[in-house]
Amino acid sequence: MPFDATPLLRAAAALRLRRVDRLDPAATQAALLRRLLRRASGTRFGVAHGFGSIRDVADYQARVPLRRYEDFWRDWWQPGFPRLDNVTWPGRVPYLALSSGTTSGTTKYIPVTRPMVRANRGAALDVLAWHLRHHPRSRVFGGLSFMLGGSTALERVAPGVRQGDLSGIAAAEVPRLLGPWGFPPRDLALIADWDRKLAVLAERVPAAAVRMLSGTPSWLLLLLERLAARRGMPPLPGLELLVHGGVTWAPYRDRLAPFLPPGCATREVYPASEGFCAIADRGEGEGLRLLLDRGVFWEFVPVGELESANSVRHWAATIETGIEYAVIVTSCAGLWSYVLGDTVRFVDRAPPRLLVTGRTSYSLSAFGEHLTGEEIERALLAATQGLGLAVAEYTVGPVFGAIRGHHRWLVEPAAAADPDLGPRLARALDAALTLANDDYAVHRRGGQLDPPEVLLLPPRAFAGWMRAQGKLGGQHKVPRVLADPARFAAAERGLAG
Repeated sequence: MPFDATPLLRAAAALRLRRVDRLDPAATQAALLRRLLRRASGTRFGVAHGFGSIRDVADYQARVPLRRYEDFWRDWWQPGFPRLDNVTWPGRVPYLALSSGTTSGTTKYIPVTRPMVRANRGAALDVLAWHLRHHPRSRVFGGLSFMLGGSTALERVAPGVRQGDLSGIAAAEVPRLLGPWGFPPRDLALIADWDRKLAVLAERVPAAAVRMLSGTPSWLLLLLERLAARRGMPPLPGLELLVHGGVTWAPYRDRLAPFLPPGCATREVYPASEGFCAIADRGEGEGLRLLLDRGVFWEFVPVGELESANSVRHWAATIETGIEYAVIVTSCAGLWSYVLGDTVRFVDRAPPRLLVTGRTSYSLSAFGEHLTGEEIERALLAATQGLGLAVAEYTVGPVFGAIRGHHRWLVEPAAAADPDLGPRLARALDAALTLANDDYAVHRRGGQLDPPEVLLLPPRAFAGWMRAQGKLGGQHKVPRVLADPARFAAAERGLAG
């Protein structure tokens, strides 16, 4: 076992938080933007947008329009891919983080530069710093930090360029000095088969030595279930901190609680392949504190204005509470006013604290499967065409079980249908979504997501439900996805009645 490094961590954390406490949000973000512009002024993107003459935030916003991933890929990254040399960031981009589920294909390639690696590493320190501020007696660095992620294998795709999961990139850049405090070791981290990986991790983890556990709640639940079956309760008796993010926490809180030892703290984070966004600095539900000096200049556009040519782009100086914003990223990885796809709502302005509210387009990711609306529509079309079934209306949402969950599709056929078509349609949907979306396929293979379920409804069921809500006709539409479990359950009750 390594020595207890918590006293060293505590000293570094105290220095860091003293600096954070003194940050002026607007001044910090404006200064960061100026540094990013100076650094990238000689790139192809910087020259094309006149970075050398931009002086302030308003000037930047006038020069650089909002762009989505597909725009960057088509106009800037794809022509030289995978060698991104001085395109949107100086030098060659050393890493490409693979992210699934775009409307243009099953995989996105997100540039990750070494400055972004350092910024993410700093954000990890911030997570621990906030934990130590609230738990000053913690010995969180007196044992192992267990990061439950995907395979850390990276593929070399060009000289000086590797691609893979963000967890693999992070693992490749972990300072050797920190190695003794990390788990899993390289041979286990490289395992790509998720079911096998969970089994091996549960067998080989030195459970009593683990002080911190981090990952997506849905995956953590599976791991802890396996550990409990093998080692009893609590499966990690020395655990002091569980760090979670990636999917909604509320459905998992009560199901994870029995696996945690008394006194174990939980802390929510908001990470993305494009940059580390925010960390809970206070209690649960009190908002996540926006990271102001970790390599990203943040903009926020009211969701209703995102498609407008005259959308107002807010930033740390102008954000307001209570408004649902789309998140826009400008970063040291060469993203410039990049539409992240997430939506947030601020609960505080100074310092900025936010709640993650969803996606800019409807999607389903209750279990980390990241299904887009387009993928859902296409899967249903393919499945029903194969069965010769016409659908009048439908909605889909998550159903949470004791450990796992699944999708339930409420489908109203256009004509009377054989009840036996329900299970057949469920199997066809499962096959279509597995083919269309890598994240869905991995979750299904790993056993974290159970097979979908289809309930065939009687004719006019949706019309009756919409009428009861006073939303029949006009501009009202049946919601195709109800990602909130409570709203979906209420809709199911209304449709069944």
